[in-house]
Amino acid sequence: MNRKILPTVSVILFIVLSPALQAENRVLRLGMIGLDTSHVTAFTKFINDPAKNHGCKVVAGYPGGSPDVSSSASRVKGFTQTLRDKYSVEIVDTIEELCRKVDGVLLESVDGRPHLKQAIPVIKAGKPLFIDKPMAGNLTDVLEIFRLARENNVPCWSSSSLRYAPAIVEMKEKGTVGQVLSCDVFSPCSLEEHHPDLYWYGVHGVEMLFAVMGTGCQTVRRVQTKDQEFVVGLWKDGRIGTYRGLRTGKRGYGATILGAKGIVQSDKYGGYEPLVNEIITFFKTGKIPVPQEETIEIFAFMSAADESKDKGGAAVSLAEVIEKAKKKQ
Repeated sequence: MNRKILPTVSVILFIVLSPALQAENRVLRLGMIGLDTSHVTAFTKFINDPAKNHGCKVVAGYPGGSPDVSSSASRVKGFTQTLRDKYSVEIVDTIEELCRKVDGVLLESVDGRPHLKQAIPVIKAGKPLFIDKPMAGNLTDVLEIFRLARENNVPCWSSSSLRYAPAIVEMKEKGTVGQVLSCDVFSPCSLEEHHPDLYWYGVHGVEMLFAVMGTGCQTVRRVQTKDQEFVVGLWKDGRIGTYRGLRTGKRGYGATILGAKGIVQSDKYGGYEPLVNEIITFFKTGKIPVPQEETIEIFAFMSAADESKDKGGAAVSLAEVIEKAKKKQ
């Protein structure tokens, strides 16, 4: 009797448990849009590493590319070939086709201007979306991407890898400086004619500043010379944060964080791995690690810096910059 029952019970248990087991062991398929940056090969190498068993795999890519940005047009072919030949990523002809083959999307195009247009079919398809820097080519597009994502209940976020610099992560996790009172950040700041000045490369340093200071910046003042940028942000609680952009001499990334209990200097880059780990966790959980409000403020800060330059360094309100951008949606 028992011999007849046990196989039946085993079959029932297998039928009941197998969906859960399959879900647990399921590999999430990821797609990449914009194969014109070293991020696509670096991220794919990490995500697809079988030794790490992340539970995600980059399986499809859409080349994209911008013919009027040399750093994009000149690199699409090479990175596309590497993804196809080295990592067996399927190259597709449209974003819509890519969306049908994947569970989540990384929008990697180095040019921020086409990001809104590229994001729309991804959001329409309901695919979770990570957008690499710069999130867009202007603040209005940043706002529109987030609006569409909210209305369609699609998780969407953007971040620079510099947010996860080791000293910044440790400071936030351990509270090593106590309450943050101010922060001074520097980074390379090359310019690109089609983007607002800080969007192209200064965005990495500004991301570090907001990772430390958080939201609440009210006004921005900016001074520009041929070789440097200097931007001062005043937060609503009286704190001051500064960004210095470098275009000559020794260039790198760093920050001095001044707090109630101590001062910390961050001058070590943690590489791409911390960011990619956050991206993987995002696709697995659907939880956004960087609030949309913070990303919006980052781009409002950089847009306000442009307005301040045009006004001879006068203070510019972020709230007013955001309101003007909303009216253009």
